[in-house]
Amino acid sequence: METTSDTATTIGARDHARSQAGAQVRGMPTVPASAAIDLPSEPAANALWAETLEPGEYAAHLLPRGARLRLTDLEGDACAHMIVHNAHQTAERLNLADTVKVQWKAYPTAGSRLLSDLGRALLTITADSSGHHDALCGAPNLATHVRKYGDGEVTGPYPNARDRLVVAALKAGLERRDVGPSIAFFKGARVGSDGAFEFESGPGTPGAEVILRCEIGVHVAIANVPHTLDTRPGYPCTPLRITAWQPEDADLELEDAPSPETQRAALNNRDWLGGRG
Repeated sequence: METTSDTATTIGARDHARSQAGAQVRGMPTVPASAAIDLPSEPAANALWAETLEPGEYAAHLLPRGARLRLTDLEGDACAHMIVHNAHQTAERLNLADTVKVQWKAYPTAGSRLLSDLGRALLTITADSSGHHDALCGAPNLATHVRKYGDGEVTGPYPNARDRLVVAALKAGLERRDVGPSIAFFKGARVGSDGAFEFESGPGTPGAEVILRCEIGVHVAIANVPHTLDTRPGYPCTPLRITAWQPEDADLELEDAPSPETQRAALNNRDWLGGRG
């Protein structure tokens, strides 16, 4: 005997949709963020963003000056490709070439600043229990994934990071041309003695974290996608946890650094910020 689907009518579809209210899965944002269960020792009201990205997923958020952004590699094989724009003038964006050469440091870790193309500090890495990050290779694109997996479409089974970041940028009113090279957290690439890239293959440490401080208001977009140099079979990637909050006693003044180059970034921030947040 044939039965009519519960969603075959408008009323049935509505009732089915309403029955899903309150359903929770791991790979979704927590709204409001204050309802997250893994917040730091801050008042819940200070939570700004709480979300878990499954492999291939992306997310984006506006964060104010002084906010802390924590990325957690939950199972040891996440790869967080990230781009950053100035929230107040989005023509200003993360410049990895300057980030590396100005600080004389090719491999970002605690104390490294992510610099913009206008010489300002966008974010500072304040804590790092991973130590495996990449500011050199950039995000894998469609062609890379087609070669590796046979498919790389943004809506397919093996989405590429570049197009995922473009989608995130479009939703913020930006364009494809606004998406520059991205930094990758939890997957490292080193330059060998012959000048070739060497991928730090294999999974990392489950629970490894990176915490970044927002030196100005920023728009952050993140895609959790395998590293471009990762040649392991399948789609090697595990969930990424994102948490952001505004500390109760946040010190908004960017501290001077011991080098002339990063001191200049601090001066550029002060000169531009004025009363901006």
